[in-house]
Amino acid sequence: MTLHHWWLFVGAVFLLCGTPGPNMLHILSRSVELGARRSVAAMAGCLTALVLVLAASAAGLTTLLLAVPGAFTLLRYAGVAYLLYLGWRAWRAEVAPIDVGAAPLPRTVSLAALFRGGFAIGISNPKLILFAAAFLPQFVTRVAPQAPQFAILVVTFAALECFWYGVYALGGRSLAAHLAAPRVKRAFNRVTAVIFVGFGLALLRSHPA
Repeated sequence: MTLHHWWLFVGAVFLLCGTPGPNMLHILSRSVELGARRSVAAMAGCLTALVLVLAASAAGLTTLLLAVPGAFTLLRYAGVAYLLYLGWRAWRAEVAPIDVGAAPLPRTVSLAALFRGGFAIGISNPKLILFAAAFLPQFVTRVAPQAPQFAILVVTFAALECFWYGVYALGGRSLAAHLAAPRVKRAFNRVTAVIFVGFGLALLRSHPA
């Protein structure tokens, strides 16, 4: 892929990972409950699930793009349409406080249990598979070997996800208090919508070789 498309991917994923989704709110709740240090096990579980889903999606996409003529173009336009749809949904989403609570945990909960909880949250998000299928092919150069490009995208995604895990974990109670406000939820909805639509239109105009 070109450096330009990689930087576009970095910008998109950085902003998207920063919005409070299931993984981020799980990390935040565990940090508030047990402290940032012990929430690392939950981070590891979420990240493991994320990488597995992204890697599986990338492997399937690589096979599809190599086997089916015209699949690249079809996926590119389907991906743009999906991003625009996500933007529309985010803009129209109802405003309600972001739930940052979680069932109380004993402070003696094992690291293995925290890992399993994070993994369950990450792996149970079916939207991640659809998002990966729609999003990743937009940044791949069709005439170059695709498996290495997908590998770079997955590693980049994981690194940026880790950065935001740290932000949410270290933010702790102060960040949780801000996210509980409906006005913050509205702002996140609007920002998320603009991100999805903006990148969808940018990718529509950007034509990887």
